[in-house]
Amino acid sequence: MTATLPTPNLAPKDYATDQEVRWCPGCGDYAILKAVQKTLSDLQAPRDRTVFVSGIGCSSRFPYYVGTYGFHTIHGRAPAIATGVKLTNPELDVWLVTGDGDGLSIGGNHMLHVLRRNVNLQILLFNNEIYGLTKGQASPTSRRGTRSPSTPRGSIDPALVPCSFALGAGARFVARSIDTLQTHLVEVLKRAHAHRGASFVEIFQNCVVYNDGVFDDFTAREVAPDAQLHLTHGKPLVFGANHDKGIRLRPGTFTLEVVTLGENGVSEADLLVHDQTNRPLAMMLAGMQPPALPMALGVLYDDPAPSYEDEVHGQIALEKQTAKGGLKEAILGANTWSIG
Repeated sequence: MTATLPTPNLAPKDYATDQEVRWCPGCGDYAILKAVQKTLSDLQAPRDRTVFVSGIGCSSRFPYYVGTYGFHTIHGRAPAIATGVKLTNPELDVWLVTGDGDGLSIGGNHMLHVLRRNVNLQILLFNNEIYGLTKGQASPTSRRGTRSPSTPRGSIDPALVPCSFALGAGARFVARSIDTLQTHLVEVLKRAHAHRGASFVEIFQNCVVYNDGVFDDFTAREVAPDAQLHLTHGKPLVFGANHDKGIRLRPGTFTLEVVTLGENGVSEADLLVHDQTNRPLAMMLAGMQPPALPMALGVLYDDPAPSYEDEVHGQIALEKQTAKGGLKEAILGANTWSIG
């Protein structure tokens, strides 16, 4: 008789490895690693069924530090390799870790297709608006005017907004959090994990060496309450230190504006209500930027659809049931010819 051993209760430390964690002191990646290990513990994720796939960059050291299976791949190609892992074994729980340079520059094409295909992955994009590993060049998300070794007189490129990109590519789950918001980040990661299909999570991550404080306009403690909008499905878009500010459509337009509750007769009934299944609303929320509008955090969009691997394996199963002949017939098909 085979005895069934009880499953141990895995703590966050059980998802750590014996590797020395090596990022710059104060790097936001430490906080993200802590949040991911806490998330895995809360989920009691089986370590032998969990895989972390990364590309190239500071964020991509992640697989070395998580006590699961991992694959440190090549620059920008992590989405393609993660897709292969998931298609080969759909039972694996696959997490993809990338940065704003790795995932949106050289890897932008692969990111687009993994999102539109809706492969069942958790995609974590660490956004520090700079290339950290290669010493501080401007990245696709760097703001106009960013001075760097590659833009010494200031970047003239408009910044790419990762969540807008993801929504435009057809992503069915899009969310945002901040490296220092541990409780919020863990909850967002668990929401992403619960979604079946491609889950895209942008995490604002501070690079203390090459872009320190770039997000202070909405993450600094003294401004955060008035510069962050925390989203809850079905609830009005209210924010502010005194919960007295809100977001509504500017009368007669399709643009958003900040209003103060109680002024000029404005009440919560005048505010937009968050609907996480509304893609146009999610696009507007993704585009909000301080100081004119608060930064939207939490789940912007969540509207599941059949996952790519489910449909691929569904086709395989159907073909097995209906196909006639053997392997030779399947390979040669009807359109073949011989060369004498």
